[in-house]
Amino acid sequence: MRKLIITSANRIFLAAADDASLRLPLESEISVTTDAETFAFGEGLAVSPSAIAGGLETLTETGLRETWTMIPPEDYALAVKGAELLNWNESERYCPRDGHTLVRHSEISKRCPLCGAEYFPRLNPAIVVLVTKDDRALLVHSRNLKSGIHALVAGFVETGESLEDCVVREIKEETDLEVEDVEYFGSQAWPFPFQLMIGFTAKYKSGKIRFADGELSSGDFFTRDSVPPLPTLPSLSRRIIDAWINREIGC
Repeated sequence: MRKLIITSANRIFLAAADDASLRLPLESEISVTTDAETFAFGEGLAVSPSAIAGGLETLTETGLRETWTMIPPEDYALAVKGAELLNWNESERYCPRDGHTLVRHSEISKRCPLCGAEYFPRLNPAIVVLVTKDDRALLVHSRNLKSGIHALVAGFVETGESLEDCVVREIKEETDLEVEDVEYFGSQAWPFPFQLMIGFTAKYKSGKIRFADGELSSGDFFTRDSVPPLPTLPSLSRRIIDAWINREIGC
């Protein structure tokens, strides 16, 4: 029995489990319109709330990001992928070559009936990096974060550069610092809406902090016992910071 990922605009609908916890609803529990545009993958079936014919009123609506603490890990993985597929389906409906309406070709692709080009869901790779200087770590406040929250330097990978090149460039552009010893930490699907976050650590090399491009408003090197308010899990930024606080990295 497939699980339904009913989601739109970073909101998702969940069902109550027998123990009063939350889970993804089953296909047998909710009525989907016969002409609904759906995306099936593995055990999941992603569908927009507007395509639900009945049963939506029995579900609990909540934020997609918050569900990682509410539902089983395997359900959260399905929810993340389903959300990205639906976001892609809504935002990319026309062929960029000739403007013709795209039609579904496979579970996760569309094809232009005019020129035959096939398109798959896009991903925007972005780096996030913990910069350490002796026993301190660089934490910064971005204008798109809540007041007081500090996270890691992050930015999108540009055409023609490696991930490591992106780390060095983003830190230089946003803080005017030079770094070295760039090392991979881990990655994370981030469906808000199409990101693949790739985490790194790096060591301070030289320079004084200067917020040159306007994306960051404040920041500094903090010790482990003086960190400011941090972003919530499951963000990769928080996972890297926690690993540093727990002396798993940057010791």
